[in-house]
Amino acid sequence: MKNTTPLALACSAAFLSQVGISSYLPAVPAIAQSLPAAEDQVALALAAYLVGMALPMLLWGSLGERFGRKPVLLVALAVYASASVAIASAFNVESFLALRLIQGLGAGGISVMARVLVRDSFSGTLLAKGLSWLGMTFVIALGIGQFLGSLLQAAFGWKAIFYSLAIGAVILMLVLPRVIFPTLVKADSSASAWCVYTQILRHPAFLHAALAGGLGYAVIIAFNTCAPMILQGRFEWSAAQYGWLGWPISGAYLAGALMVNRFVAHTGRLMMMGWGVGLVLLGTAIMLLGSVFASGLALLLWLPYCLAVLGQSMSYPISLSVANDESPISGSYAMALSGFMHQLIAALIGGVASLLVSQQAWPLALLCVALAGGACVCVACCRSDQNALRKISSI
Repeated sequence: MKNTTPLALACSAAFLSQVGISSYLPAVPAIAQSLPAAEDQVALALAAYLVGMALPMLLWGSLGERFGRKPVLLVALAVYASASVAIASAFNVESFLALRLIQGLGAGGISVMARVLVRDSFSGTLLAKGLSWLGMTFVIALGIGQFLGSLLQAAFGWKAIFYSLAIGAVILMLVLPRVIFPTLVKADSSASAWCVYTQILRHPAFLHAALAGGLGYAVIIAFNTCAPMILQGRFEWSAAQYGWLGWPISGAYLAGALMVNRFVAHTGRLMMMGWGVGLVLLGTAIMLLGSVFASGLALLLWLPYCLAVLGQSMSYPISLSVANDESPISGSYAMALSGFMHQLIAALIGGVASLLVSQQAWPLALLCVALAGGACVCVACCRSDQNALRKISSI
């Protein structure tokens, strides 16, 4: 693939924004003890971060269209770095959650600009491949980030996790001026940003593809919200043991992303996306059955989840590429809108999952099955949209 330097920068930026989700999870008990606060209050930090990511995504997209990708990415990195340093100085749970929200604001801009940078560099099946590389960094951040967070927490304490995130942002800020970005792709509309977003959202082909990816993403968010309490509570895993779980999770996502990169051009995007959401549904269904009939086996919780992660890694980059290609307006708007939808769904599900936090796994598994079923419905709608377009074009 060409344009490897912008792709490498986009992957690094995506890693930084997503590692903020998972790196602190092994340290939840330690943070709760330090503030002090209840663990379920600290668990709300995930929802706060996701809300922060979602709220300004449409604004980040319009700013990227108006001022260019590089200046907007630089501002987002600065917000992220500043908030990360401040979090380490939080003196109670309220300030901790507020600063996590601000950190999420910066992460939202980083995430949007990373996707837009890939969108500016590729199109069609190459866009799906480029987004699959972005997906690899996404899960490495969720999985390996969790492992690295456990190491930092064990060696230096939980504050070191957030200092490390700030250092990563500063490094990208120093590298950014040296990278040559692709030619700016302007949107094909002179209307206001709000009108553009509304027009895209009303397009069924975009909406169904974006929802398919967002609902699968919510499965991962729900698991990350509830799993620390289940595995470190009911099953009495240590922070280090929980951190090690990041390796099989990352391996599963990496395998799925590589499959997209290798086979999507031959298989077709919709068929591979259908296979992906089918695996998500299968994995979450096994989680539910295991949590009901063999609740004492942690293996029947995390191993089927890895299967679901494999499926999500196949469907997510394809859903983004289909949604972008089906958008009636080009430019950064479609990527920003799909990112906003995904983070909004994730924030809502993260909030719901935080209410389900307990040492029982079946409420989490039931929620994940419902989300996976919704993703399957959306993929079926995508197929209907494609068939309708073929009929129209043949007339």
